Amino acid sequence: MPDSDDGPTIVVGVDGSDGSVGALAWACDRGTATGGSVEAITTWQWPMSLGPAGPIPTGYDPAGDAQTMLEAIVRPEADRHPSLAIRARVIEGHPAEVLVEASRHADLLVVGSRGHGGFAGMLIGSVSQHCAAHAASPVLIWRSRTDPA
Repeated sequence: MPDSDDGPTIVVGVDGSDGSVGALAWACDRGTATGGSVEAITTWQWPMSLGPAGPIPTGYDPAGDAQTMLEAIVRPEADRHPSLAIRARVIEGHPAEVLVEASRHADLLVVGSRGHGGFAGMLIGSVSQHCAAHAASPVLIWRSRTDPA
């Protein structure tokens, strides 16, 4: 756990979905209100295939693409909260596993209720569900007011 003198550390999973953008905005509001800091994390993985491996296109850079996406999402929150320490990290790995590991040094883990992929009718995504079951810190699953009930 972080040193309590530094204020709470809030880790947020960001995948570019509306839910993750809302989760980051909520976490930044909370971090500012509590004198804490926010760590925005996005992940990437090399594509997996069950068939023969195809050629990787020239210039394919999933880590770089993830970094660009994360910076574009974090920038408006940093502008909106100039006194808040926001750290943006891109980590290779499965989102659920990376976020659970990051929760070990967090006071709170925040994830959107649904990210990219999965089934449209699910009320909670598989990453959110895994984090809620396995995180070392409390988990807040952020839902938009427009999410179906």
